[in-house]
Amino acid sequence: MLDDFNLLVSTSRGNERNACSEVWYLLGELGDKNARVDVTPAIGLVVAKTILDPVDVIHKLRVVFKERPWEFRYTLKVTPVQRVVRTDIEEIKRVSADIAREIGVDETFRVSVEKRHTNVSGREIVEAVASRIDRKVNLERPDRIVLVEVLGGFSGISVLRPDDILSTERERRSL
Repeated sequence: MLDDFNLLVSTSRGNERNACSEVWYLLGELGDKNARVDVTPAIGLVVAKTILDPVDVIHKLRVVFKERPWEFRYTLKVTPVQRVVRTDIEEIKRVSADIAREIGVDETFRVSVEKRHTNVSGREIVEAVASRIDRKVNLERPDRIVLVEVLGGFSGISVLRPDDILSTERERRSL
């Protein structure tokens, strides 16, 4: 598995290799012909490393999806990852606090944790990360989401707006 990924892709069980090919093709269409894509130990998850800005990739993929939804046969969800660290509470807390500086003074936030192949407590991660961010919390409709994606020994961390994640199911409903 890539340990320096900046995109996390969900697919259906058994379609990980197909999703790898699809994401590699789509990233090439967006201008990164040398993107790397790989399966993970978690069923239904693929990671990718692109030279493109991962948040911009989401918005560009959304445009491609609206124009050519048939090109998304295996990709269910694409999440940008801004930093990857070893799965260690102190490291996650430090890096989260660092990138959470982009949350505006008047913006609200929530911490979300997705865990796979780890015994680290999700609650412990949420409490550690939230304790370092001096902004108002809004669990229902936050302006920003501090997302921690734990994949065994590595954790991807991002500070995102709610529309910075591409869900092909949600997009299909809005077509």
